[in-house]
Amino acid sequence: MSFPRCALSATKGRRESRSPIRSGMTAFIIMKRTLNSEALTKVGEEVKLSGWVATVRSHGKVAFLDLRDRTGIMQIGAFGKELATQVATLHTQDVVEIIGTVKKRDDRYINPDLPLGTIEVEAKEIKRIVAAEEMPFDMAGKELVVDLPILLDYRTLTLRHPKVSAIFTVQAALMEGFRRAAKELGCTEVFAPTISASATEGGAELFTFKYYDHEAFLVQSPQLYKQMMVGVYERVFLTSHIYRAEPSVTTRHLAESIQLDFEIGFIENFEELLDALEFAYTEMIKYAQETCKKELKLLGVEPSHVHKKVPRVTMREAQELIFKRTGVDHRKELDLMPEDERELAKWALEEHDSDLVTVTHFPTKKRAFYSKPDPKDPEYSLSYDLIYKGLEVSSGAQRIDTKEDLIKVITERGMNPKGFAMYLQAFSYGMPPHGGFSYGLERTTMKLLNLQNIREASLFPRDMERVDERLSKPTQAKKSS
Repeated sequence: MSFPRCALSATKGRRESRSPIRSGMTAFIIMKRTLNSEALTKVGEEVKLSGWVATVRSHGKVAFLDLRDRTGIMQIGAFGKELATQVATLHTQDVVEIIGTVKKRDDRYINPDLPLGTIEVEAKEIKRIVAAEEMPFDMAGKELVVDLPILLDYRTLTLRHPKVSAIFTVQAALMEGFRRAAKELGCTEVFAPTISASATEGGAELFTFKYYDHEAFLVQSPQLYKQMMVGVYERVFLTSHIYRAEPSVTTRHLAESIQLDFEIGFIENFEELLDALEFAYTEMIKYAQETCKKELKLLGVEPSHVHKKVPRVTMREAQELIFKRTGVDHRKELDLMPEDERELAKWALEEHDSDLVTVTHFPTKKRAFYSKPDPKDPEYSLSYDLIYKGLEVSSGAQRIDTKEDLIKVITERGMNPKGFAMYLQAFSYGMPPHGGFSYGLERTTMKLLNLQNIREASLFPRDMERVDERLSKPTQAKKSS
């Protein structure tokens, strides 16, 4: 659907300012704002609504607009030549205030697909607060048809589309589910810095920068800090921004992402960590699905198959299973390949009706230095990944818990123990057996909602090609006809 285009100022590139459509200024000032959702309980009453124009439909002496606020979409009716003509001058994303009467819709006009589809507001006064610029593409349809670069180039605009904003409503629910699960596990929330004096996990994928007269790093993980806090609170959880300078552009990697972490002290065995890993993640998913049914329906997403019991296999068992199913032999590899994760997810769904599968016992030399080797077979570590719909979304391990063993493995891996002075200090004064794990928030959002690219699950994604704006010359958006 196309809408009337506004006249642009030749000097400023903005629509020329207009005075309010009606002059009932006193009423607008005196009346308290009603949210769209609150109007459900105010049938027959006069209300003042405020929000953004989502669509305009003009039919001569009758016109309608859809008004968006933070609680939903309200249909506004304008009846009579004067009001209908005034509504017809409004444009998508104009900010307006409307005074009108809440009315029930006739049965034949009820929209069962909208939460506010049983009512509408008959306008009496309309005031334009701010006039929006001309739209670079059509935002009125049920689908937002733009490619990914344009989606991100106009991020502050595209986020206003119902299907895009729904993604982050679900993401907020995942965060709330994470916090609820953490509290149920008896964890205390802590906050870690994003500037580190050492390379947490080693390797070359680090953002290094000059910190006054010294070298410092953006953290790859809050790992060392959360372990230190086990000596204080026993069980902690935290939300962190983490940074990985991975020199590639894929559909599942970001340079900056949000990580949800747990660390649990006084564990009695490895299985206790696996139980906590699976409990918290399934609770996150279930909470989001229970509280965001409207958003999931809008996005066309069926509930995930998550259960209290998650299938578990060791890495070598997983590779053997994949070989038997596909004939692809990765049994000598030190890690699972992306295609292995996808095949393992198919097996879990077919054999266990589960979108989740836990893989344990990765080779010790492929895991971070603080991962504890399995005493029964030190070649493999007491580590684990959680795979959701074919993508690794979580990683963790039981930790080495003595200072001597940590210094030994740090040295063996070519790192300097002096760079870990504060971390090792905690182990000088008694650290209990402990372990933990972390979840990727964007990856979880992406897989829950069946998105094609992780950038769709990040409000303002950072990668090799973008820091807000594209680092290369952007392509102009094509206007829809």
